[in-house]
Amino acid sequence: MKPMTLYHCKGSRSVRPLWTLEELGLDFELVSMQFPPRYLHEGYKDLNPIGTVPFFKHGDVEMTESTGICHYLAETQGPTDLAVSPDEPDYGVYLNWLYRSDATLTFPQTLVLRYTVLEPDERRLPQVADDYRKWFLARMRSVEAALETRDYLAAGRFTIADISVAYALVLAKSLSIEEVFTPHIKAYWERVSTRPAFVRAIER
Repeated sequence: MKPMTLYHCKGSRSVRPLWTLEELGLDFELVSMQFPPRYLHEGYKDLNPIGTVPFFKHGDVEMTESTGICHYLAETQGPTDLAVSPDEPDYGVYLNWLYRSDATLTFPQTLVLRYTVLEPDERRLPQVADDYRKWFLARMRSVEAALETRDYLAAGRFTIADISVAYALVLAKSLSIEEVFTPHIKAYWERVSTRPAFVRAIER
């Protein structure tokens, strides 16, 4: 069996593949690092030249995109109900949430994080942070609307689409964007955040 290694920073996008690994019950090595690892973890840029988190190795496979790693795991380590297959009616919905989770939902949060937390005081830009906070909240309306008629985002069950989108809520809580927890999103968060695999991932 090929060894799996996930390089992880607490609270970062690497929560997505870590949660997926826990849901699948796989054996893997977890390397926990301080953020940002490109500065604080010696040799990390030799492994991952772009210095981002996560970094995942499975034998000769090397990956850096959190939702891509989740997709890879669901497809290669199954069969699993975490994946939605092309012959299921919600396959397109499932893929759209996977792509939307980072490109549309998490992206504005990274600007809030940068200009309220990561930059030194003299470089922080409150107006930029506030604008992107509002942008994030506007984009999350699509999640609230989807959850009006379903408990999970695709195929009537919990999938990696939920893992990928729910990470935006993990980050929202860390950034104190509590107003994102509108009624259906709040109920959804309570469902997904009590899953044993999520609890294990956050504790690790």
